[in-house]
Amino acid sequence: MSVERLGSAPVLPNGARVPLVPATRVGNLIFCSGALGVDASFRVVEGGVGAQTRQAIANLQAALALGGATLADIAKTTVWLTDLAHFAEFNAAYAAAFGDALPARSTVTSALAIPGALVEIEAIAALPA
Repeated sequence: MSVERLGSAPVLPNGARVPLVPATRVGNLIFCSGALGVDASFRVVEGGVGAQTRQAIANLQAALALGGATLADIAKTTVWLTDLAHFAEFNAAYAAAFGDALPARSTVTSALAIPGALVEIEAIAALPA
């Protein structure tokens, strides 16, 4: 099977290109790069972990759409939070976005590479065969 790159490398506010694509597709699987709570200019959104979670999920939706998928097609997410104290607020925003179509999930705490980022979410989605 071949790997199809979906989207193009994001560009940081300083003009540097980030060496990744939003997603790749292999067969009926879509692998999304870690999505952050950043706007189209790659600036971290304000409003705390809830706002960043909603934006990260919107960014995941955009990446999935490049391959013809939606949030309902996500089978698994991996989430990084910078602070476990944000877990409840993150969970509320995450649950609201996914509703009854909750995917399997792992959540860990870790520093993130983008200053000010509080959450990062990557996903694997499966399209109907």
